[in-house]
Amino acid sequence: MISARTLPAPVQRFGQDVAVTFGRITAQARMTPGFLICGAQRCGTTSMYRTLSQHPGVLKAVLHKGIHYFDNHYDRGFGWYKAHFPLELSARRVAQQVGYRPLTFESSPYYMFHPLAAERINADLPGVKLVVLLRDPVERAYSAHAHELARGYETEPFERAIELEESRLEGMAERLSTDPAYQSHSHQHHGYVSRGQYVDHLVRLESIVGRDRLHVVDSGDFFTDPEPAFAGVLEFLGLPAASGIRFERHNARPRSPLPAELRDRLDAHFQPYDEKLAAWWGRTPSWRR
Repeated sequence: MISARTLPAPVQRFGQDVAVTFGRITAQARMTPGFLICGAQRCGTTSMYRTLSQHPGVLKAVLHKGIHYFDNHYDRGFGWYKAHFPLELSARRVAQQVGYRPLTFESSPYYMFHPLAAERINADLPGVKLVVLLRDPVERAYSAHAHELARGYETEPFERAIELEESRLEGMAERLSTDPAYQSHSHQHHGYVSRGQYVDHLVRLESIVGRDRLHVVDSGDFFTDPEPAFAGVLEFLGLPAASGIRFERHNARPRSPLPAELRDRLDAHFQPYDEKLAAWWGRTPSWRR
C-alpha cells in the first residue's frame, strides 16, 4: 500500500487541494474544533497531538496537524478552515460507538505567539479550549533553531541567531497587528528567545479567552510521567479516560550539546520570566525544580 507521504510533493499538494476544495463545498456539514493545541513550538505539541489522536472520543483534523488558519491563512475564510475537519456524519458514527459526542482539533504552535491569533480564535470559536505545552525555554530555543535550520528557514549558527533576534523581530508584532494581510518570516521562524518568555504569552491569552479555557502542560512532566499529565488534559477537555493509549516522543532532533557559557547566559535571561510564570501558574515548572 502506498503511503501519501511517499508520493512526490506535487502529487501530495494536488491531492490536498482537491480534498480542501471538496471540504469547502461540504463545510456546513463538518465539525468545528472543540479545542486547539496552540503552542508552544518545540515543546512536545506533536507528541501531545498524536497521543490525543489515539483517544476514541477525539477526531483529528483531516489533512494537517497544523492548519495555521488563525495566523497565516485567516484571509481564506472560515469555510476553508472547516474544510480541514471531519464530517458531522463521522462524529455521529463515533458517538454511537463511544456514547458521547467526540471532539475534533488541530495543532498550530504559532497561534500562541502570533499577536492576532488569540483574538481571531475567540471571535470565531467562542468557547473553544486551548492546550499549551511548555518546556525549558533554553532547550526550546536551541531545539527551535535546529528545527528551522533543518527546514532551511535559518542559515545562522545558534549564538549568532540569538544575537540577531531583536533586530530581526523589531516592529514585526506591531506590523502584524495593524496589517492583517502581512506575514513575517522572521516573526514565525526566528523567535528563539521571545517565544520562551512564556508568561507574557499566557497572560495575553488569558486576557482574551479567560483562564478557564486555558490548560498548561509541563512537557518535562508529560515525558517523564505521562499518565497523570495526560489525565489532566482529558479532565480539562471533559473526556473520559481511555485504555491502550501509547505515550511516545515525536519530532526530537539530535544536536550537539549547548555550550555551558551560552546556556548559563540564556538561563539567566529566562529566570525572571520563569519566576513570573511560576506565580501565574501556581507551580514551579520542571526545569526550575
